[in-house]
Amino acid sequence: MSSSGIDISQLSDSEKSALETYTAVTGQEPSEAIPLLRRSQWNVQIAISKFFDGEGPDPVEEARAALNTPPPPRTNRQTQNLMTDDLHATLSQTTRAADPAPQVVTQPESQPVYRPPFILALLFTPLNILYRLLCSSFRLFGALFPFLPRLFNTTASSALQGTWRNTNGRRPLGPKDTASRFIREFEEEYGVNPLPFLENGYNMALEKAHKDFKFLLVVLLAPEHDDTNGWVRDTLLSREVVDFVNDPQNDVVVWGGNVQDSETYQVANSLRCTKFPFAAAIVHTPNVSSTAMSVVSRISGTTSPSEFVEKLRSAISQHKEPLERIRATRAEQQVSRSIREQQDSAYERSLAIDRERARQRREAEAARQREEQEAAERQAAEEKRAQDLQRWKRWRAQTIPDEPKADKDAVRVSIRLPSGERVIRKFAPEADVEELYAFVECYDILQESQEKSTDVEKPDEFEHQYGFQLVSPMPRVVYEVGAGGSIQEKIGRGGNLLVESIDNESDEES
Repeated sequence: MSSSGIDISQLSDSEKSALETYTAVTGQEPSEAIPLLRRSQWNVQIAISKFFDGEGPDPVEEARAALNTPPPPRTNRQTQNLMTDDLHATLSQTTRAADPAPQVVTQPESQPVYRPPFILALLFTPLNILYRLLCSSFRLFGALFPFLPRLFNTTASSALQGTWRNTNGRRPLGPKDTASRFIREFEEEYGVNPLPFLENGYNMALEKAHKDFKFLLVVLLAPEHDDTNGWVRDTLLSREVVDFVNDPQNDVVVWGGNVQDSETYQVANSLRCTKFPFAAAIVHTPNVSSTAMSVVSRISGTTSPSEFVEKLRSAISQHKEPLERIRATRAEQQVSRSIREQQDSAYERSLAIDRERARQRREAEAARQREEQEAAERQAAEEKRAQDLQRWKRWRAQTIPDEPKADKDAVRVSIRLPSGERVIRKFAPEADVEELYAFVECYDILQESQEKSTDVEKPDEFEHQYGFQLVSPMPRVVYEVGAGGSIQEKIGRGGNLLVESIDNESDEES
């Protein structure tokens, strides 16, 4: 929730979308944008127009106030001399409210320009020439009698004021291309241009001046006017004016146009230009409205460089202090926003580090649990194998035949166990070599109980493998259990055997 008590989360999706569009175009804070959007019924186009043109009085509120308050006292009507407009404007700048700076509707750059077929253009050439002659005559009368354009502007409707027809053969272009053409023609006519003309349309220049809190100097030129060339060379391009405009402390941006172009013609009508050459200073006026751009000075006709600079300096000095306050507030907001962004960035980095550490801890814990589980499984498998091996020994011990006593053909074998103990035993001559291995494997079981048990069953799913081999020392002969054969065939009437561990022997060979 903001400081003004406005909760953005309570807005609907359409209202949030309108707020994002409005703030993206105007750069205004949400705390100031939401009340303006509410007064505009959440219409983005109306709110943007109020932002740049200034918010006029609400007719509904005026009607309510008229019902509750008595009518104001009648005042004497004052007349104004058109020939002394500039003088009155200079003397009453401190008392007269600034006029709102208008916006103009220009042709989109993507809109194609209609060109009639060549045959139709040829057929209507006489009418076109006659129309141009009539327009030239009207312009001549307008130059001779300056009150005629003012009278036309005050009596004509707004639709007629914005009407413009291309009667001079200039190709209509988009706002940016029109500005580029004006700068190119200006440099071709007057040489190197020392003034920083903006290469954008009027609306974009107005928006830039509002965004950067600068003064917009609008210069309107009429090439057909007799005083245009002399005023540009002697006043506009003079060293005094150029230095004042280019001084960074004055915060001035310049936009210029040719009234033969549609956009400049509409700007001239909107600024109530009645005499050429014409210049106007436009600036953001926070005392009128938080979003208003107002015309604070008009310079009509031929003026000297000192008069031109003095009028600009007077307008700038009167409105620079509010701009400085707003600029300082904006700088503080920017610093606060930058600090918040840095804090958010540091917080995000801290969260990322914490998440990485938590992930590493989880992975280490998972690896430890996995190792413990594998160790437990190995231990369980070893214990089960040891149990199965012990059970197999008991089962195999009960199947080993007894030692023959009186058989003179019995094979006498001396076996040296890994513990160093020597065992001497007789085996039947036809007994398999595996009997020797089984006797050695089950020797400890045979020693434990003298009586054989017959109730032990062979363990299921257990494959027994002997971990040793019987070897004759000299000459060295290995009697493998898998080779088969009887004891008499392999050993003869008797022999000495050693029990060697297969693992130990493999270690020695390796």
